Amino acid sequence: MKKLGSLLLVSVFAGAITLGAYKLFFENTNYTVVTENDNNSVFNTSYTPTSAKGSGINEIDFTVAAENTVNAVVHVKNVTMSRGGNSFMDFFYGQGGSQVPQVGTGSGVIISADGYIVTNNHVVAKASKLQVTLNNNKTYDANLIGTDPNTDIALLKIDVTDKLPYLAFGDSDNTKIGEWVLAVGNPFNLTSTVTAGIVSAKARDLGKNQSFIQTDAAVNPGNSGGALVNTNGDLVGINTAITSQTGSYVGYSFAVPSNIAKKVVDDILEYGNVQKGMLGINSINGNTPYAIQNGLNEIDGVFVESVVEDSGAMDADLKHGDVIKKVDNINVHKFADLTGYISTKRPADTVQVTIDRDGDTLEIPVILKERQTLHLPEMGLEVKNLTEKDKKKYKVKSGVRIIGVPEKYRGYGLDGKILISVDGEEINDIQEARTLFANISRFGKTVITLMNENGEKERLIFQ
Repeated sequence: MKKLGSLLLVSVFAGAITLGAYKLFFENTNYTVVTENDNNSVFNTSYTPTSAKGSGINEIDFTVAAENTVNAVVHVKNVTMSRGGNSFMDFFYGQGGSQVPQVGTGSGVIISADGYIVTNNHVVAKASKLQVTLNNNKTYDANLIGTDPNTDIALLKIDVTDKLPYLAFGDSDNTKIGEWVLAVGNPFNLTSTVTAGIVSAKARDLGKNQSFIQTDAAVNPGNSGGALVNTNGDLVGINTAITSQTGSYVGYSFAVPSNIAKKVVDDILEYGNVQKGMLGINSINGNTPYAIQNGLNEIDGVFVESVVEDSGAMDADLKHGDVIKKVDNINVHKFADLTGYISTKRPADTVQVTIDRDGDTLEIPVILKERQTLHLPEMGLEVKNLTEKDKKKYKVKSGVRIIGVPEKYRGYGLDGKILISVDGEEINDIQEARTLFANISRFGKTVITLMNENGEKERLIFQ
């Protein structure tokens, strides 16, 4: 009897051990097993099981963010007047062609309950009339408050009696690569369309010293000016561009970061134009033969090739050869990281610039100054305010000096000359140049007047 009892006890004990081992090694999914391959590979192999819900994708709820966003995203209609083709009577009597309305569409984002709307500059450019349609199908005439062609941001206002749903600006500096985002807009006039994707890259430079958020959320013509939001429904970007050989979405879309857009609309409301602080350094594209030959393409940071005269960088004694590693609390890996952050600052703001100088790490306060140069996207020219030395040399009282010319205009002899007027309108500084070039007609001719080093006027006509 005793032997039978002992045998029963041993059986129960063995069964408990077996069951416990089964539970531990076979039923528990929250474990990681790392083993070495039989072929003695030097690399370890992980057998951590993936989530039963598809690595967490089904745990994300887009519905609340989508519902809030579609009610704050509007359909923008832009009516422009262009001159139609000449008829026989127009030719015979010397009259111009008749005015023909052309309609363009895009999107916009309501950013205040009283009707302020942010959109892209290219959505509203050349508009003779602007209309905004809300998600509830109510339509309003919109007033253009101000634009900034360089960041492609514009601010509209509609007059409303009731409070409107709107989106709060998020902090685009805190967005992370791989984070889920929603793009909301009106592609191909399909109103209130929501697409989802992830942040594919940050500080993407598309050749205009811009700093875009890149996503794989589907964006098509008509989405321009619409919202890019995170899963909380916070506005982290304004959808602006796609990269495509067909004109339609092929996997890449770009948005102006919300921190830049917010700064632009704040400046427009407070100052009437955009206040752009300038650090004042020039760098070298890491893909150029010179950069590759000298190892500059391998630098993690921004290499200071030169320092701009009369800039905050010059006052702070930044030098050729310095490598900028950080600005305030923002890590800088490339030039677009730097320009993206500086674009959120104004003249007289102080930033802490961390540099590597010959192996030593230095933190230098730099007071930003007013920007003296400007890119004119309509023709791709880079212009600079005149110094007293320039005025004396060229025998002019006003104008801007052309310091950069795109490839297609290289043969016109523009570089280094003084641009004094556009279509008969005098230019005094880079801000006036920006305004006048933004008003250039896409359908007519443009006449620019230049002054060369000999004090002689030159006129160029662009069709």
